[in-house]
Amino acid sequence: MSTRPPLTLKGSERLKAELQRLKMEERPQIIQAIATAREHGDLKENAEYHAAREQQSFCEGRIKELESTLSMAQVIDVVAVGAMNPGKVVFGATVQLEEVETGETITYQIVGDIEADIKHNRVAVSSPIARAMIGKEEGDVAVVQAPGGVREYEIVEVNYQ
Repeated sequence: MSTRPPLTLKGSERLKAELQRLKMEERPQIIQAIATAREHGDLKENAEYHAAREQQSFCEGRIKELESTLSMAQVIDVVAVGAMNPGKVVFGATVQLEEVETGETITYQIVGDIEADIKHNRVAVSSPIARAMIGKEEGDVAVVQAPGGVREYEIVEVNYQ
């Protein structure tokens, strides 16, 4: 029996919005681009046609991936989980950390692997830093084995949004 991948409620909403945009906006635009390119004649040497077909292939693949992900995922309401575990780092929590050595602060949200995006400070629940934080509380120190060596982070604040 395989476990269902976790997904935050906001992450689920983001994926559903992307799926809707792909189906309602991009797919029709690509179909129109293919039709226009076909009107230009010989398809063998028609770069516009081949580019549009490649774009269509990518779009359809992403639609299938999103539909599969959303159908299999276990959507977790972060606010409800946080209410049951106040002050504790759990899946979906947004955690403000202070690096013990440098005093630098950073904030991460612990999310499912599917929705992880370091550019938006969303780290996968399976990542070393998330695994080090899970179960800890405000004031605790999380020890992370990073590629550059061991790093220690004090958990300053835990939010559930």
